[in-house]
Amino acid sequence: MKNLLIISPNFPPINAADMHRVRQSLMYFQELDWNPIVLTVKPEQIEGNIDENLLQTISPKIEIIHVSAFSPRWTRKIGLGSLGLRSLWFYKNAGNKILKTRKIDLIYFSTTMFPVMILGTYWEKKFSIPFVIDMQDPWHSEHYLKVPKHQRPPKFWFSYRLNKYLEPIAMKKVSGIISVSQGYCDILQQRYTNIRPENCTVIPFGAFRTDFEVLEQQKILNSFFSPGTDTINIAYIGRGGHDMELPISAICKAFKRGLVESPELFKRIKMYFIGTSYAKDGKGKATIEPLAQKFGVDQYIKEFTDRVSYFEALQILREADMLLIPGSVDPNYTASKLYPYIMAQKPLLAVFNEQSSVVEILKRTNAGEAIVFNGATTTETLATNIYESWQNILLRLPFIPDINWTAFEPYTAKKMTEKQVNFFDMILKAKSALHEHSECI
Repeated sequence: MKNLLIISPNFPPINAADMHRVRQSLMYFQELDWNPIVLTVKPEQIEGNIDENLLQTISPKIEIIHVSAFSPRWTRKIGLGSLGLRSLWFYKNAGNKILKTRKIDLIYFSTTMFPVMILGTYWEKKFSIPFVIDMQDPWHSEHYLKVPKHQRPPKFWFSYRLNKYLEPIAMKKVSGIISVSQGYCDILQQRYTNIRPENCTVIPFGAFRTDFEVLEQQKILNSFFSPGTDTINIAYIGRGGHDMELPISAICKAFKRGLVESPELFKRIKMYFIGTSYAKDGKGKATIEPLAQKFGVDQYIKEFTDRVSYFEALQILREADMLLIPGSVDPNYTASKLYPYIMAQKPLLAVFNEQSSVVEILKRTNAGEAIVFNGATTTETLATNIYESWQNILLRLPFIPDINWTAFEPYTAKKMTEKQVNFFDMILKAKSALHEHSECI
């Protein structure tokens, strides 16, 4: 059995979006002849929401090693809160110890705490161990240079320059790239000559049925609405942002039309946009409600920037009358949260860029309606398309979608883990062939 060292700063019981790939894959790695060793940060040194129920999805047989991090109480005094930077020194020392004393076949960085990824190049040079990077989000991006300054993330000036410096270091010796989007692979291939198509593979997040099995065993309260009333509760749980302005504006415009043309349906609606900011609780900036106010529908739309626990999120999805997912204008945005929405088995309306993988997945599985847009789509046109599909859904409520579970099977966590392992095996085979070739020379 080959040994896989996984670098994942966020890990249960921390509820963070970037740890789910690892969490969902752990139970399958060993049956696929890979022994996972997770190197993560101590939970008490992470600024994140805690969900103890997440621990029930991790086998006690999995080896988990914790590292420290500089306390944010001190680092924030100099404007530094990044977990990747705070834990970098401790990761280096812990990784060195493991790699010196144990046989590790491959190092796997699966995180959006990007600074720790530079250790891949350092360890490859020091120990000749290949490493793979899981690109769940863009690292160094030019996107925010093209938008007004008020739409840029906090500390953009610093993070942009840091990312521009660190990304080439990490990519210099990387053996393979796993990405949730082909677009991310294309960008890296354009930037770095050592990253070629055969070094890259696209693997979305998987659907993890264990989560809903755990949910069934818990009594988790939905603190936002009461199911079973005459109100039609529509929920979205996930980030907001200015890159979603087009679909959100079109949704508000479609809703306003519904209030006029079909008031008997649309006046019963309450929409909840939950966990829309990555900022600390109470510090998030609303990006949905300002648009609702602009279109005069804020009476029906409520935004909660604070994030909720993972399992409360699942409970909300399960108790809502209908689910809504707005996408980004970025065609590479895939919405990894799509699968819990599908497994909640509720009427689903998604508004996404036509190039997003979400559109194809919903079409194949018959799990919901996908309203698409592109760079030329106007708010008016998109709103018209949304309204027509939305009205049809409301007229049918309540109902359970006729999901094609056979078509859904390739998107399960088990199948996605198999793809990861096949890619790991290919990387090791290529590394071995290169080594043999060098010895012959």
